[in-house]
Amino acid sequence: MTENLPTIAQAKAMAREWRAARQQAGESLRHGAALEHVARQLGFRDWNLCAAMLSQAEAQRYQPGQVVRGRYLSQPFSARVLRATAVEGRVGWVRLELDLEVPVDVVTSQRFSSFRRRVNGVIGPEGFSREQTSDGQPHLVIDP
Repeated sequence: MTENLPTIAQAKAMAREWRAARQQAGESLRHGAALEHVARQLGFRDWNLCAAMLSQAEAQRYQPGQVVRGRYLSQPFSARVLRATAVEGRVGWVRLELDLEVPVDVVTSQRFSSFRRRVNGVIGPEGFSREQTSDGQPHLVIDP
């Protein structure tokens, strides 16, 4: 297996690119077959094992004590990772518990404030949560 494993999103992009190249060469190929090909290129037996290992590697990408930057409810922050665990059954998704260096105001109203110092959230392979605010912004975004 390679030392520098890609993220799941990168592995899927590799599969899409390889599939597109094969289709341009006139070969019909299912997406699943392209994923299996990428898994073997990375040294894994099959895509299921590859996805599980990449998911675990992504969870390990965030270590307790590591400082991350991003946005929570559209407010920029810098935080220390308290805990990072892979989400079972959701390949590439990581549950993070963060301790913000400076509390952020999570209320947009000018009449009152509500500050958060600790934040829990689940982010996907692209680094943002599935949950969104009413204006379509992800609740939690971690900068690369």
